Amino acid sequence: MIYRNPVIPGFHPDPSVCRVGEDYYLVTSSFEYFPGVPIFHSRDLVHWRQIGHCLTRDSQLPLKNQPSSCGIYAPTLRYHNGTFILVTTNVARGGHFYVTAQDPAGPWTEPTWIKVPFDGSIDPSLFFDDDGKVYFTCTGPEQRIFQSEIDLPTGRLLSEPRLISSGTGGKYPEGPHLYKINGWYYLMMAEGGTEYGHFESITRSRNPWGPFEPCPHNPILTHRSLDHPIQALGHADLVQAHNGSWWLVCLGVRPQGYPPCYHLGRETFLAPVTWTDEGWPVVGKQGRIDLEMDAPTLPSHPWPPIPTRDNFDASALDLCWNFLRNPVRDAYSLTERPGWLRITGSASTLDTIDLPSFVGRRQVAFEGHVATLLDFPSTAANEEAGLTVFMNERHHYEIAVTGERCVIVRRRIGSLACEVARARFEQMPLVLRIDSTADTYTFSYHVDGEAPHLLAKAETRYLSTEVAGGFTGVFWGLYATGNGQLCRTPAYFDWFEHSSVP
Repeated sequence: MIYRNPVIPGFHPDPSVCRVGEDYYLVTSSFEYFPGVPIFHSRDLVHWRQIGHCLTRDSQLPLKNQPSSCGIYAPTLRYHNGTFILVTTNVARGGHFYVTAQDPAGPWTEPTWIKVPFDGSIDPSLFFDDDGKVYFTCTGPEQRIFQSEIDLPTGRLLSEPRLISSGTGGKYPEGPHLYKINGWYYLMMAEGGTEYGHFESITRSRNPWGPFEPCPHNPILTHRSLDHPIQALGHADLVQAHNGSWWLVCLGVRPQGYPPCYHLGRETFLAPVTWTDEGWPVVGKQGRIDLEMDAPTLPSHPWPPIPTRDNFDASALDLCWNFLRNPVRDAYSLTERPGWLRITGSASTLDTIDLPSFVGRRQVAFEGHVATLLDFPSTAANEEAGLTVFMNERHHYEIAVTGERCVIVRRRIGSLACEVARARFEQMPLVLRIDSTADTYTFSYHVDGEAPHLLAKAETRYLSTEVAGGFTGVFWGLYATGNGQLCRTPAYFDWFEHSSVP
Protein backbone atom coordinates (compact mmCIF):
# COMPACT_ATOMS: atom_id res chain seq x y z
CA MET A 1 0.00 0.00 0.00
CA ILE A 2 1.19 3.52 -0.75
CA TYR A 3 0.84 6.04 2.05
CA ARG A 4 1.85 9.70 2.22
CA ASN A 5 4.23 11.45 4.57
CA PRO A 6 4.07 13.36 6.80
CA VAL A 7 1.38 11.33 8.55
CA ILE A 8 0.74 14.25 10.93
CA PRO A 9 1.54 17.46 9.03
CA GLY A 10 2.33 20.86 10.47
CA PHE A 11 4.08 21.67 13.73
CA HIS A 12 4.12 18.23 15.41
CA PRO A 13 7.73 17.50 16.44
CA ASP A 14 9.39 14.87 18.65
CA PRO A 15 6.77 12.13 18.16
CA SER A 16 6.52 9.29 20.66
CA VAL A 17 4.24 6.31 20.08
CA CYS A 18 2.88 3.32 21.99
CA ARG A 19 0.52 0.45 21.19
CA VAL A 20 -2.38 -0.92 23.25
CA GLY A 21 -3.81 -4.00 21.56
CA GLU A 22 -4.70 -2.87 18.05
CA ASP A 23 -4.78 0.82 18.95
CA TYR A 24 -1.90 3.27 18.63
CA TYR A 25 -1.36 6.53 20.49
CA LEU A 26 1.12 9.28 19.71
CA VAL A 27 2.17 12.55 21.36
CA THR A 28 4.31 15.48 20.21
CA SER A 29 6.03 18.50 21.74
CA SER A 30 3.99 21.66 22.27
CA PHE A 31 6.48 24.23 23.68
CA GLU A 32 4.72 27.49 24.70
CA TYR A 33 1.23 26.51 23.52
CA PHE A 34 -1.67 25.59 25.80
CA PRO A 35 -3.20 23.04 26.26
CA GLY A 36 0.03 21.05 26.07
CA VAL A 37 1.09 17.79 24.43
CA PRO A 38 -1.55 16.89 21.83
CA ILE A 39 -2.37 13.17 21.78
CA PHE A 40 -3.47 11.26 18.68
CA HIS A 41 -5.12 7.89 18.03
CA SER A 42 -4.70 5.55 15.07
CA ARG A 43 -5.68 2.03 14.05
CA ASP A 44 -3.21 1.74 11.16
CA LEU A 45 -0.28 4.11 12.02
CA VAL A 46 -1.04 6.13 8.86
CA HIS A 47 -4.30 7.89 9.70
CA TRP A 48 -4.32 9.83 12.97
CA ARG A 49 -6.98 11.86 14.76
CA GLN A 50 -6.45 14.08 17.77
CA ILE A 51 -8.35 12.86 20.85
CA GLY A 52 -7.15 15.35 23.45
CA HIS A 53 -4.21 16.97 25.24
CA CYS A 54 -2.24 15.52 28.13
CA LEU A 55 -1.75 18.86 29.91
CA THR A 56 -5.00 20.81 30.16
CA ARG A 57 -4.74 22.63 33.50
CA ASP A 58 -2.58 25.56 34.55
CA SER A 59 -1.35 23.49 37.49
CA GLN A 60 0.05 20.92 35.07
CA LEU A 61 1.49 23.45 32.66
CA PRO A 62 2.58 26.87 33.97
CA LEU A 63 3.73 28.87 30.94
CA LYS A 64 3.40 32.52 31.95
CA ASN A 65 6.22 34.66 30.53
CA GLN A 66 7.96 31.68 28.97
CA PRO A 67 9.65 32.76 25.71
CA SER A 68 8.82 31.16 22.41
CA SER A 69 10.28 27.67 22.02
CA CYS A 70 10.42 27.16 25.78
CA GLY A 71 7.78 25.22 27.69
CA ILE A 72 7.24 21.53 26.89
CA TYR A 73 10.04 19.57 25.24
CA ALA A 74 10.08 16.02 23.85
CA PRO A 75 7.44 13.92 25.63
CA THR A 76 7.63 10.12 25.77
CA LEU A 77 4.39 8.11 25.89
CA ARG A 78 4.29 4.59 27.31
CA TYR A 79 1.61 2.11 28.45
CA HIS A 80 2.23 -0.24 31.38
CA ASN A 81 -0.09 -2.41 33.46
CA GLY A 82 -3.24 -0.66 32.25
CA THR A 83 -1.94 2.88 32.67
CA PHE A 84 -0.75 5.48 30.18
CA ILE A 85 2.35 7.34 31.34
CA LEU A 86 3.64 10.54 29.79
CA VAL A 87 7.05 11.85 30.83
CA THR A 88 8.30 15.22 29.58
CA THR A 89 10.11 18.43 30.55
CA ASN A 90 8.93 21.94 31.25
CA VAL A 91 12.29 23.53 30.53
CA ALA A 92 11.72 26.80 32.42
CA ARG A 93 9.28 25.72 35.13
CA GLY A 94 10.35 22.69 37.11
CA GLY A 95 12.15 20.32 34.75
CA HIS A 96 11.18 16.65 34.31
CA PHE A 97 7.80 15.27 35.37
CA TYR A 98 5.28 12.63 34.45
CA VAL A 99 1.50 12.38 34.40
CA THR A 100 -0.70 9.30 34.08
CA ALA A 101 -4.16 8.43 32.80
CA GLN A 102 -6.42 5.43 32.39
CA ASP A 103 -7.98 6.97 29.28
CA PRO A 104 -5.53 8.58 26.85
CA ALA A 105 -8.11 11.26 26.07
CA GLY A 106 -7.84 12.31 29.72
CA PRO A 107 -8.08 13.45 32.37
CA TRP A 108 -4.39 13.16 33.24
CA THR A 109 -3.05 13.44 36.78
CA GLU A 110 -1.16 16.28 38.37
CA PRO A 111 2.61 16.15 37.71
CA THR A 112 4.97 13.93 39.65
CA TRP A 113 8.32 15.71 39.50
CA ILE A 114 11.61 13.93 38.86
CA LYS A 115 14.62 15.61 40.39
CA VAL A 116 17.96 15.07 38.67
CA PRO A 117 21.25 16.37 40.11
CA PHE A 118 22.14 18.60 37.16
CA ASP A 119 20.62 21.50 35.26
CA GLY A 120 19.52 21.68 31.65
CA SER A 121 18.40 18.07 31.33
CA ILE A 122 15.85 17.34 28.57
CA ASP A 123 14.27 14.52 26.55
CA PRO A 124 13.23 12.03 29.27
CA SER A 125 12.13 8.49 28.51
CA LEU A 126 10.94 5.51 30.56
CA PHE A 127 11.64 1.80 30.02
CA PHE A 128 9.87 -1.01 31.91
CA ASP A 129 12.02 -4.12 32.16
CA ASP A 130 10.79 -7.69 32.51
CA ASP A 131 12.02 -7.92 36.12
CA GLY A 132 9.86 -4.98 37.25
CA LYS A 133 12.62 -2.40 37.25
CA VAL A 134 11.90 0.95 35.60
CA TYR A 135 14.65 2.98 33.96
CA PHE A 136 14.66 6.74 33.45
CA THR A 137 16.83 7.89 30.53
CA CYS A 138 17.50 11.50 29.56
CA THR A 139 19.89 13.91 27.93
CA GLY A 140 22.14 15.48 30.53
CA PRO A 141 25.28 17.61 30.84
CA GLU A 142 27.34 18.17 27.70
CA GLN A 143 24.54 16.63 25.63
CA ARG A 144 25.28 13.08 26.78
CA ILE A 145 22.87 10.30 27.69
CA PHE A 146 22.33 9.45 31.37
CA GLN A 147 20.22 6.78 33.02
CA SER A 148 18.86 5.93 36.48
CA GLU A 149 16.58 3.38 37.98
CA ILE A 150 13.41 5.15 39.17
CA ASP A 151 10.65 4.50 41.70
CA LEU A 152 7.64 5.34 39.57
CA PRO A 153 5.05 5.89 42.34
CA THR A 154 7.14 8.70 43.83
CA GLY A 155 9.38 9.84 40.96
CA ARG A 156 12.42 9.30 43.18
CA LEU A 157 15.61 8.18 41.46
CA LEU A 158 16.87 4.92 43.01
CA SER A 159 20.36 5.35 41.58
CA GLU A 160 22.55 8.25 40.66
CA PRO A 161 22.33 9.14 36.96
CA ARG A 162 24.97 7.12 35.13
CA LEU A 163 26.54 8.12 31.83
CA ILE A 164 25.62 5.39 29.35
CA SER A 165 26.38 7.02 25.99
CA SER A 166 28.13 9.98 24.42
CA GLY A 167 26.56 9.17 21.06
CA THR A 168 28.11 7.56 18.01
CA GLY A 169 30.06 10.54 16.74
CA GLY A 170 27.41 13.17 15.94
CA LYS A 171 26.96 16.35 17.94
CA TYR A 172 24.21 16.81 20.52
CA PRO A 173 23.11 13.23 21.32
CA GLU A 174 19.52 13.53 22.54
CA GLY A 175 16.06 12.00 22.47
CA PRO A 176 17.13 8.62 23.92
CA HIS A 177 14.80 5.62 24.07
CA LEU A 178 15.64 2.22 25.55
CA TYR A 179 13.97 -0.97 24.25
CA LYS A 180 14.39 -4.70 24.92
CA ILE A 181 14.06 -6.83 21.80
CA ASN A 182 15.03 -10.52 21.57
CA GLY A 183 17.21 -10.31 24.66
CA TRP A 184 19.07 -7.18 23.54
CA TYR A 185 18.78 -3.74 25.10
CA TYR A 186 18.70 -1.19 22.27
CA LEU A 187 19.50 2.44 22.98
CA MET A 188 18.29 4.65 20.12
CA MET A 189 19.03 8.39 20.00
CA ALA A 190 19.08 11.43 17.75
CA GLU A 191 22.37 13.12 16.86
CA GLY A 192 23.62 15.95 14.68
CA GLY A 193 21.31 18.63 16.07
CA THR A 194 17.66 19.11 15.11
CA GLU A 195 18.65 20.71 11.80
CA TYR A 196 19.85 19.61 8.36
CA GLY A 197 22.59 17.35 9.80
CA HIS A 198 20.10 15.49 11.99
CA PHE A 199 20.24 11.69 12.11
CA GLU A 200 19.13 8.72 14.17
CA SER A 201 21.54 6.12 15.52
CA ILE A 202 21.15 2.92 17.52
CA THR A 203 23.35 0.87 19.84
CA ARG A 204 22.80 -2.31 21.83
CA SER A 205 23.97 -4.30 24.85
CA ARG A 206 23.03 -7.36 26.86
CA ASN A 207 22.81 -5.08 29.89
CA PRO A 208 20.56 -2.01 30.30
CA TRP A 209 23.59 -0.10 31.62
CA GLY A 210 25.77 -0.99 28.65
CA PRO A 211 28.40 -0.89 27.35
CA PHE A 212 26.54 -0.34 24.10
CA GLU A 213 27.95 -1.37 20.73
CA PRO A 214 26.97 0.82 17.75
CA CYS A 215 25.05 -0.51 14.78
CA PRO A 216 27.50 -1.11 11.90
CA HIS A 217 25.25 0.78 9.47
CA ASN A 218 24.65 3.86 11.63
CA PRO A 219 23.05 6.25 11.07
CA ILE A 220 19.95 4.15 10.62
CA LEU A 221 18.00 7.20 9.43
CA THR A 222 19.20 10.43 7.83
CA HIS A 223 18.91 12.65 4.77
CA ARG A 224 21.96 14.74 5.57
CA SER A 225 23.85 15.82 2.44
CA LEU A 226 20.99 14.56 0.23
CA ASP A 227 19.03 16.66 -2.25
CA HIS A 228 15.67 15.48 -0.93
CA PRO A 229 12.30 17.13 -0.22
CA ILE A 230 12.43 15.87 3.39
CA GLN A 231 15.24 17.00 5.67
CA ALA A 232 16.34 16.97 9.34
CA LEU A 233 15.02 13.48 10.04
CA GLY A 234 15.52 12.26 13.59
CA HIS A 235 14.14 12.15 17.13
CA ALA A 236 12.48 8.80 16.49
CA ASP A 237 10.53 6.16 18.40
CA LEU A 238 9.97 2.48 17.55
CA VAL A 239 6.77 0.48 17.86
CA GLN A 240 5.86 -3.11 17.02
CA ALA A 241 2.44 -3.43 15.40
CA HIS A 242 -0.11 -6.02 16.45
CA ASN A 243 0.67 -8.07 13.31
CA GLY A 244 4.34 -8.32 14.27
CA SER A 245 5.65 -5.67 11.87
CA TRP A 246 7.90 -2.86 13.09
CA TRP A 247 7.56 0.86 12.46
CA LEU A 248 9.31 4.09 13.32
CA VAL A 249 7.94 7.59 13.78
CA CYS A 250 10.24 10.58 13.62
CA LEU A 251 10.33 14.30 12.97
CA GLY A 252 11.33 15.89 9.69
CA VAL A 253 10.90 19.11 7.75
CA ARG A 254 9.89 20.03 4.20
CA PRO A 255 12.02 22.99 3.05
CA GLN A 256 10.78 25.23 0.26
CA GLY A 257 12.46 27.69 -2.11
CA TYR A 258 16.08 28.65 -2.49
CA PRO A 259 17.92 28.90 -0.27
CA PRO A 260 15.70 26.26 1.30
CA CYS A 261 13.75 27.09 4.45
CA TYR A 262 10.75 25.66 6.28
CA HIS A 263 7.90 27.44 8.03
CA LEU A 264 5.39 24.67 8.81
CA GLY A 265 7.68 23.39 11.54
CA ARG A 266 8.95 19.92 12.25
CA GLU A 267 6.35 17.33 11.28
CA THR A 268 5.67 13.65 12.08
CA PHE A 269 6.82 11.04 9.55
CA LEU A 270 6.38 7.25 9.43
CA ALA A 271 8.65 4.51 8.07
CA PRO A 272 8.56 0.70 8.07
CA VAL A 273 11.37 -1.12 9.86
CA THR A 274 12.88 -4.51 9.03
CA TRP A 275 15.60 -6.37 10.90
CA THR A 276 18.80 -7.91 9.61
CA ASP A 277 19.85 -11.45 10.47
CA GLU A 278 22.34 -9.88 12.88
CA GLY A 279 19.52 -8.11 14.75
CA TRP A 280 19.88 -4.51 13.53
CA PRO A 281 16.99 -2.33 12.30
CA VAL A 282 16.76 -1.11 8.71
CA VAL A 283 14.53 1.98 8.45
CA GLY A 284 12.54 2.69 5.30
CA LYS A 285 14.63 2.51 2.15
CA GLN A 286 18.05 1.89 3.68
CA GLY A 287 17.66 4.79 6.06
CA ARG A 288 15.60 7.01 3.75
CA ILE A 289 11.98 8.18 3.95
CA ASP A 290 9.95 9.48 1.00
CA LEU A 291 6.84 11.63 0.69
CA GLU A 292 5.16 8.54 -0.78
CA MET A 293 6.06 5.20 0.77
CA ASP A 294 5.17 1.81 -0.67
CA ALA A 295 5.04 -0.59 2.26
CA PRO A 296 2.88 -3.46 3.55
CA THR A 297 0.83 -1.40 5.96
CA LEU A 298 -1.85 -2.44 8.41
CA PRO A 299 -5.43 -2.55 7.08
CA SER A 300 -6.40 1.02 6.26
CA HIS A 301 -8.51 2.80 8.88
CA PRO A 302 -9.16 6.42 7.89
CA TRP A 303 -11.14 8.75 10.14
CA PRO A 304 -14.00 11.01 9.03
CA PRO A 305 -12.65 14.18 7.38
CA ILE A 306 -12.21 17.24 9.55
CA PRO A 307 -14.79 19.93 8.68
CA THR A 308 -13.37 22.87 6.75
CA ARG A 309 -15.40 25.37 8.75
CA ASP A 310 -15.64 25.83 12.51
CA ASN A 311 -18.89 27.64 13.27
CA PHE A 312 -18.11 28.00 16.98
CA ASP A 313 -21.39 26.33 17.87
CA ALA A 314 -19.96 24.00 20.53
CA SER A 315 -19.56 24.78 24.22
CA ALA A 316 -15.76 24.45 23.99
CA LEU A 317 -13.16 25.07 21.33
CA ASP A 318 -12.22 22.17 19.11
CA LEU A 319 -9.08 20.22 20.05
CA CYS A 320 -7.08 21.78 17.22
CA TRP A 321 -7.15 25.24 18.86
CA ASN A 322 -4.42 26.48 21.20
CA PHE A 323 -3.65 29.53 23.29
CA LEU A 324 -0.32 31.26 23.58
CA ARG A 325 0.71 30.31 27.11
CA ASN A 326 -1.92 30.06 29.85
CA PRO A 327 -5.11 31.82 28.74
CA VAL A 328 -6.90 34.54 30.65
CA ARG A 329 -10.16 32.64 30.42
CA ASP A 330 -12.47 35.62 30.89
CA ALA A 331 -11.13 36.98 27.60
CA TYR A 332 -12.90 34.23 25.63
CA SER A 333 -16.51 33.09 25.37
CA LEU A 334 -18.52 30.80 23.12
CA THR A 335 -21.79 31.45 24.97
CA GLU A 336 -22.06 35.23 25.33
CA ARG A 337 -23.15 35.47 21.71
CA PRO A 338 -24.15 31.94 20.67
CA GLY A 339 -22.51 30.82 17.44
CA TRP A 340 -19.69 33.35 17.79
CA LEU A 341 -16.30 33.24 19.48
CA ARG A 342 -15.85 36.36 21.58
CA ILE A 343 -12.30 37.55 22.21
CA THR A 344 -11.68 40.56 24.43
CA GLY A 345 -8.34 42.12 23.68
CA SER A 346 -5.82 42.45 26.48
CA ALA A 347 -3.16 45.13 26.77
CA SER A 348 -0.64 42.60 25.43
CA THR A 349 0.18 42.46 21.74
CA LEU A 350 1.48 39.65 19.58
CA ASP A 351 4.95 41.19 20.03
CA THR A 352 5.13 40.23 23.72
CA ILE A 353 5.75 37.05 25.70
CA ASP A 354 2.93 37.95 28.06
CA LEU A 355 -0.59 36.51 27.66
CA PRO A 356 -2.03 37.94 24.44
CA SER A 357 -5.68 37.37 23.54
CA PHE A 358 -5.04 34.76 20.85
CA VAL A 359 -6.36 31.37 19.76
CA GLY A 360 -4.61 29.55 16.96
CA ARG A 361 -4.32 26.33 15.03
CA ARG A 362 -1.43 24.89 13.06
CA GLN A 363 -0.92 25.52 9.37
CA VAL A 364 -0.73 21.98 8.01
CA ALA A 365 -0.32 22.46 4.25
CA PHE A 366 1.52 24.87 1.97
CA GLU A 367 -1.39 25.51 -0.41
CA GLY A 368 -4.79 26.70 0.74
CA HIS A 369 -6.56 29.53 2.49
CA VAL A 370 -8.07 30.57 5.81
CA ALA A 371 -10.83 33.08 6.44
CA THR A 372 -12.99 34.40 9.26
CA LEU A 373 -16.07 36.60 9.58
CA LEU A 374 -15.32 39.35 12.12
CA ASP A 375 -17.67 41.74 13.86
CA PHE A 376 -15.64 44.38 15.70
CA PRO A 377 -17.53 47.70 16.13
CA SER A 378 -14.78 49.43 18.09
CA THR A 379 -14.21 53.16 17.67
CA ALA A 380 -11.06 53.33 19.82
CA ALA A 381 -7.94 54.06 17.79
CA ASN A 382 -5.78 51.75 19.90
CA GLU A 383 -7.98 48.68 19.47
CA GLU A 384 -7.65 46.05 16.76
CA ALA A 385 -8.73 42.49 16.04
CA GLY A 386 -8.10 40.12 13.20
CA LEU A 387 -6.33 37.18 11.66
CA THR A 388 -2.61 36.45 12.03
CA VAL A 389 0.02 34.15 10.57
CA PHE A 390 2.12 33.65 13.68
CA MET A 391 5.55 32.08 14.11
CA ASN A 392 6.69 33.83 17.29
CA GLU A 393 6.54 37.26 18.93
CA ARG A 394 9.19 38.64 16.56
CA HIS A 395 7.94 37.08 13.33
CA HIS A 396 4.29 37.32 12.35
CA TYR A 397 1.93 38.91 9.81
CA GLU A 398 -1.64 40.04 10.41
CA ILE A 399 -4.69 41.41 8.65
CA ALA A 400 -6.80 43.30 11.17
CA VAL A 401 -9.70 45.69 11.68
CA THR A 402 -8.93 48.79 13.75
CA GLY A 403 -11.14 51.13 15.75
CA GLU A 404 -10.48 53.73 13.05
CA ARG A 405 -12.68 51.64 10.70
CA CYS A 406 -9.71 50.56 8.65
CA VAL A 407 -8.41 47.19 7.53
CA ILE A 408 -4.64 46.97 7.84
CA VAL A 409 -1.92 44.47 6.97
CA ARG A 410 1.16 44.52 9.18
CA ARG A 411 4.43 42.63 8.89
CA ARG A 412 6.70 41.98 11.86
CA ILE A 413 10.15 40.61 10.92
CA GLY A 414 12.55 40.73 13.83
CA SER A 415 13.01 44.30 15.00
CA LEU A 416 11.26 45.66 11.91
CA ALA A 417 7.49 46.24 11.99
CA CYS A 418 5.59 47.96 9.23
CA GLU A 419 1.99 48.53 8.23
CA VAL A 420 2.13 47.66 4.53
CA ALA A 421 -1.51 48.27 3.57
CA ARG A 422 -4.54 50.19 4.85
CA ALA A 423 -8.08 50.55 3.52
CA ARG A 424 -11.21 52.14 4.94
CA PHE A 425 -14.43 50.14 5.08
CA GLU A 426 -18.07 51.07 5.51
CA GLN A 427 -19.82 47.83 6.47
CA MET A 428 -19.35 45.36 9.29
CA PRO A 429 -18.94 42.41 9.70
CA LEU A 430 -16.04 41.73 7.34
CA VAL A 431 -14.44 38.57 6.02
CA LEU A 432 -10.68 38.55 6.49
CA ARG A 433 -8.82 36.06 4.32
CA ILE A 434 -5.28 34.77 3.83
CA ASP A 435 -4.37 32.62 0.81
CA SER A 436 -1.17 30.63 0.99
CA THR A 437 1.27 29.00 -1.38
CA ALA A 438 4.62 27.45 -0.56
CA ASP A 439 6.31 30.85 -0.79
CA THR A 440 3.61 33.55 -0.46
CA TYR A 441 0.77 34.72 1.77
CA THR A 442 -1.89 36.95 0.18
CA PHE A 443 -4.12 39.12 2.39
CA SER A 444 -7.60 40.28 1.38
CA TYR A 445 -10.95 41.31 2.87
CA HIS A 446 -14.56 41.65 1.73
CA VAL A 447 -18.11 41.99 2.89
CA ASP A 448 -19.59 38.49 3.09
CA GLY A 449 -20.97 37.54 -0.31
CA GLU A 450 -19.03 40.18 -2.25
CA ALA A 451 -15.78 40.09 -4.21
CA PRO A 452 -12.53 40.27 -2.19
CA HIS A 453 -10.25 43.31 -2.07
CA LEU A 454 -6.58 42.37 -2.30
CA LEU A 455 -4.44 44.31 0.16
CA ALA A 456 -0.92 42.86 0.31
CA LYS A 457 1.39 39.90 -0.09
CA ALA A 458 4.22 38.59 2.08
CA GLU A 459 6.89 35.92 1.79
CA THR A 460 6.60 32.72 3.82
CA ARG A 461 10.38 32.51 4.31
CA TYR A 462 10.47 35.36 6.82
CA LEU A 463 8.36 33.18 9.12
CA SER A 464 10.64 30.17 8.64
CA THR A 465 12.83 28.57 11.27
CA GLU A 466 15.93 29.62 9.35
CA VAL A 467 14.91 33.28 9.81
CA ALA A 468 12.79 33.29 12.98
CA GLY A 469 14.71 30.61 14.89
CA GLY A 470 13.18 28.35 17.51
CA PHE A 471 11.53 24.94 17.34
CA THR A 472 7.90 25.68 16.46
CA GLY A 473 5.92 26.24 13.24
CA VAL A 474 3.39 28.65 11.82
CA PHE A 475 -0.08 29.03 13.38
CA TRP A 476 -3.21 30.61 11.95
CA GLY A 477 -4.53 32.79 14.78
CA LEU A 478 -7.54 34.88 15.77
CA TYR A 479 -6.60 37.72 18.08
CA ALA A 480 -7.56 41.06 19.63
CA THR A 481 -5.47 43.68 21.39
CA GLY A 482 -5.78 47.11 22.97
CA ASN A 483 -2.12 47.84 22.23
CA GLY A 484 -1.21 48.69 25.79
CA GLN A 485 -4.75 48.99 27.18
CA LEU A 486 -7.55 46.55 27.88
CA CYS A 487 -10.05 46.61 25.01
CA ARG A 488 -13.44 48.13 25.79
CA THR A 489 -15.05 46.51 22.75
CA PRO A 490 -14.91 42.72 22.28
CA ALA A 491 -14.24 41.11 18.90
CA TYR A 492 -16.73 38.50 17.68
CA PHE A 493 -15.74 35.80 15.19
CA ASP A 494 -18.68 34.03 13.55
CA TRP A 495 -16.69 31.24 11.90
CA PHE A 496 -13.23 30.17 10.86
CA GLU A 497 -12.72 28.46 7.52
CA HIS A 498 -9.67 26.59 6.33
CA SER A 499 -8.97 24.66 3.16
CA SER A 500 -5.74 23.01 2.16
CA VAL A 501 -4.18 21.04 -0.66
CA PRO A 502 -2.18 18.07 0.70
